[in-house]
Amino acid sequence: MKSNDRDLGMGRKIPRRDLFHGIAGLAAGALVPGQALADRVLAMEQAGVSNGVYPPALTGLRGSHAGSFEVSHQLAREGRRDWGALQASDSYLYDLVVVGAGISGLSAAYFYLKQHPGSRILILDNHDDFGGHAKRNEFQSGDKDLIGYGGSQSLESPSGYSEVVKTLLRDLGIDLNRFDSAYDDSLYKRYGLTSGTFFGREQWGVDRMVPYNLAMHAGYQTGYPSRLSAYQAVEQFPISANAREQMLALMTTEDDRLAHIPETEKWAYLGSISYREFLIRYGAVTEPEVFAVLQDLCADSCVGIEAATASTALGYNALPGWGLTGLAISNHEPYIHHFPDGNASVARLLVREMIPAVADGATMEDVVTQRFDYSMLDVPATPVRIRLNSSVIGVQHEGDPVSAKEVFVSYVKAGKKYRVKARSAVLACYNAMIPHLCPELPVAQKQALALQIKTPILYTNVALRNWQAWQKLGVGAAAAPGAYHVISMLDFPVSLGSYEFAKTPNDPIIVHMERFVHRNNEGLTPREQHRLGRHELLSTPYAEIELKTRQQLAAMLGERGFDPAVDIEAITVNRWSHGYASKGNPLFVPYYDDVNDERWPYVQGRKSFGRISIANSDAAGRAVLPAAVEQAYRAVNELKT
Repeated sequence: MKSNDRDLGMGRKIPRRDLFHGIAGLAAGALVPGQALADRVLAMEQAGVSNGVYPPALTGLRGSHAGSFEVSHQLAREGRRDWGALQASDSYLYDLVVVGAGISGLSAAYFYLKQHPGSRILILDNHDDFGGHAKRNEFQSGDKDLIGYGGSQSLESPSGYSEVVKTLLRDLGIDLNRFDSAYDDSLYKRYGLTSGTFFGREQWGVDRMVPYNLAMHAGYQTGYPSRLSAYQAVEQFPISANAREQMLALMTTEDDRLAHIPETEKWAYLGSISYREFLIRYGAVTEPEVFAVLQDLCADSCVGIEAATASTALGYNALPGWGLTGLAISNHEPYIHHFPDGNASVARLLVREMIPAVADGATMEDVVTQRFDYSMLDVPATPVRIRLNSSVIGVQHEGDPVSAKEVFVSYVKAGKKYRVKARSAVLACYNAMIPHLCPELPVAQKQALALQIKTPILYTNVALRNWQAWQKLGVGAAAAPGAYHVISMLDFPVSLGSYEFAKTPNDPIIVHMERFVHRNNEGLTPREQHRLGRHELLSTPYAEIELKTRQQLAAMLGERGFDPAVDIEAITVNRWSHGYASKGNPLFVPYYDDVNDERWPYVQGRKSFGRISIANSDAAGRAVLPAAVEQAYRAVNELKT
């Protein structure tokens, strides 16, 4: 280890809770043969259970953690079909087996139970925690508990939710008005924090934070108003004079350069060209440095500006150039509907509703701090059971799918194969895996499902002793052109129930950092970029991600007294090699206005088949909670009785 790495805090003693699924070499996966990996994961799992391991409190590599994806990769990539002799399993017939314990799978179980009280339901999931991308991360700093989100973030624009979704939230006791007071919209304003744009030395020759909001999602801007003018900000950008001139013009010009396009057609037009093309054609941008600054700031589009639509870059990511469109600025619903653990609290409310013994309480406030008893998730006497660390490898009708009365669901747990029988099954897992799980599906449907490729993302949460350096810097959120994490921000200021968010810069806090892996300007389709991104995420050891995280925070905050070796308490990396669901990029695939148009591959893929129906947000082509819930509702109602 290099001496400067030690200065960053690398090599510190790892707490016991970090060992469980947090070993970098093990997490890389490819370095360990399949059976040896299974044996090591089993040993770690058994040790963890005996020591009362609590999944939300595990640090290190989470998300697609070691032990969660290897069986699926063996099935889908290597064509493996043999996992040895079938082990004794549950002897009774389930009414429903759900594959996937994310929001969609849990909702499907909830809807089915509501329609058929007293039913026996089994939910299988390959991860060591429920919730899917609605991932809860917990830390402890002294006597202070910190709760963060490692995936599905917020209930975005809930006023527009369908009645199905609104009813579910009401059933779970979620009062959306409660967030008006729970979310402290003035906290960061009181301490003078603004948004920033960070230029790192490796890419730009200097470490420089410019307190200007160049490219943040509208939701992150709450509490972070820019205090510099565009001119003052651009003067601090470490780029050439010509590049600064073009950047300033892009940021400040109010001139409808789309005047030749009818008002009603402008938005569709912006969706038909890339942001890079927009910059060239209408922003008169020629300087390479301008393109370089903006290149990766489309963030969760998971592609660079040459493959992101102008409508997304301008309307969603708020990148410079809106003034050139002649369009009015839309009002966004306040981005405040956020539990401390994101939508993990929605998953926890669903689980507690169906398995009351897992935790005490009955409200949206008390679920935030309840420590769930994971030993109660899979108890034979309960109507609903959740079986974790169980990778499904097959779903098949007993006989002809047209007339069959039952389905078999096979899964692997701790290297051994099991099989259960049910009257029906809902597949609420990654849709691209379904052709491998269910070979009997029609060929055209399997082809459509195989197109539902998710985008890779990395959510890194860093627990800090305090946020004094951020307050001294005067910045609470920053975009970082060319950096490893393109977004870094202090957590959302939410206090709910007995959980209290950091009140002053002296209090511990979570910093949330985001990376969206893609390849720039190589002529690759988004699908090709996502495949390479998944490979990068799965092959990058935790130690490398930790080092890059510490280096970036040190570069951003070091001049304000931040010491990563002292101030960082813990790091949890939520690696989602299969992250956001997507319809497909309209620059590369056909686009249809009607979300239920039969030509969409996700619509073709989600059709029910015999006693099997298909859910997950993939089935809607939208990586948002309401889509996951709506698809669960549809899937349950399509099941044969």
